[in-house]
Amino acid sequence: MEALELLTGLKFIAVALLIGLGALGTAIGFGTLGGKFLESAARQPELAPQLQVKMFIVAGLIDAIAMIGVGIAMVLLFVM
Repeated sequence: MEALELLTGLKFIAVALLIGLGALGTAIGFGTLGGKFLESAARQPELAPQLQVKMFIVAGLIDAIAMIGVGIAMVLLFVM
């Protein structure tokens, strides 16, 4: 019985780390992306519309990584 409780506790820790570190990585990625976009748009304002489109595409990919982590965490939490 004690091993089952330990396994459940470790599973909760793994889920918390997956979601927490995924959110932290996404926040760092968005901050870096936004800063570099503003820097490049200030250097070459005529390229700002093209850079904005590319920035939003990369922002979607960054957000997708966090959502995949949440999906894996939910599988760990509810299926296993």
